[in-house]
Amino acid sequence: MEKIQNFIGGKYMDPVKGQYLDNYDPGRGKVYSQIPNSTQEDLDLAVQAAEDGFRVWSKMSIDKRSRILLKLADLIEDNIKELAVAESRDNGKPYTLAISVDIPRAATNFRFYASSIVNFSSESHISEGFMVNYTRRAPIGIVGCISPWNLPLYLFSWKIAPALAMGNCVIAKPSEMTPMTAFMLGKLTKQAGMPPGVLNILHGEGSGIGQAIVESTSTKAISFTGGTATGKIVGATAAQQFKKVSLELGGKNPNLVFADCDLDEAVKMSVKSSFTNQGEICLCGSRILIESSIYDAFKKKFVEEASKLNVGDPFDEKSDLGALVSEAHLEKVQSYISLAQEEGGTVLLGGNRLPKDGFYLEPTIIEGLDQNCRTNQEEIFGPVVTLDKFSSEEEAINQANATRYGLSCTIWTNNLKKAHNVAHQIHSGIIWVNCWLLRDLRTPFGGMKDSGIGREGGNEALQFFSEPQNICIKL
Repeated sequence: MEKIQNFIGGKYMDPVKGQYLDNYDPGRGKVYSQIPNSTQEDLDLAVQAAEDGFRVWSKMSIDKRSRILLKLADLIEDNIKELAVAESRDNGKPYTLAISVDIPRAATNFRFYASSIVNFSSESHISEGFMVNYTRRAPIGIVGCISPWNLPLYLFSWKIAPALAMGNCVIAKPSEMTPMTAFMLGKLTKQAGMPPGVLNILHGEGSGIGQAIVESTSTKAISFTGGTATGKIVGATAAQQFKKVSLELGGKNPNLVFADCDLDEAVKMSVKSSFTNQGEICLCGSRILIESSIYDAFKKKFVEEASKLNVGDPFDEKSDLGALVSEAHLEKVQSYISLAQEEGGTVLLGGNRLPKDGFYLEPTIIEGLDQNCRTNQEEIFGPVVTLDKFSSEEEAINQANATRYGLSCTIWTNNLKKAHNVAHQIHSGIIWVNCWLLRDLRTPFGGMKDSGIGREGGNEALQFFSEPQNICIKL
């Protein structure tokens, strides 16, 4: 059985205390490797390596840093098949999704920030004949990046790419449930010519090594993506040391379907936004709100299209959905389906675990629930969506905003005025109109309310991973 190692100071290393965790293949329900359960001793080694690396990396020219990151992006693309296989085996998602979306976007993350730092400019203010003020963006030092299991390499790279681009060194922790692509990334950084200690990868539990990274006085900023409950702990811990912190947390995203939409397109994309990656994307539209006059027509088409989805082996190209990430998570999602029925909901489709090895669940559609019930208020993070109706723009907006989350929202309408009016009143960090999951890395990304604080993407990410220095020179 393969044993994954930590990556510290440019070398693969066993955990100091020799403790390991089982790593499951969700598609088969079996352990296929083991990962380090890292401790403070491992973190101490990573901190020392990062401090050594920072002296080299932070003083390296922007052009050279950029070339190394561009080379890393190329290497990810050169190894796309191996990385996609590893991600599908770790996560349970279809291989076709990993190779077409997750791994290519990871490469794009490195390429984007490698290019951004070459073009990143600072401000200057001149008082003629008196003084010049300019702002320098300085690297922070060592930063901690903690990423989730649902999009393992994609979100891992989204954090570390801007941090590295700005001259910082990183101590990163991937999810203990999906460690393999992060493990493989260490080798690629060496091939790209990245100096030792610039990127250090520690594996283990969030409550253990993850919390230690946040608590460490050596980490000057924390970027965390994960559940809201954990995010509160991360934020509170970081605040005690006045660390910069970015939290991208949960979502309970509304999908608003107005009567003047392109119904066929709205149905097709709503199926995609509901069930892609087994619904294990924080941006999935888990609450579909439909204008009353087209409710029955939408529901009929939506159930028909969702019933065509194939749930099966992640490595079968015919599979639209793979396995959920773990048996514990599958049981959690099933518990919400039972709860929805207790709350008065009617299951229109699915709801059952499939009788096969691995952690497979049918795509599930539920209607007839009150907007304030737990099923409509709590993040399920699985292939489960609820349907409800509204009769006016005001009611649609009120229902969309009726949770403590505010990550994303999708609006379906062919009325441009309505699209703007509704979008401006939705309390979500990102609004898609007649589309879903399109992205431009130049724009800020993040949530409102309990969906987090801070923004990733574009200059906001580069600014987060740097400290502004105002420098004034009297003439």
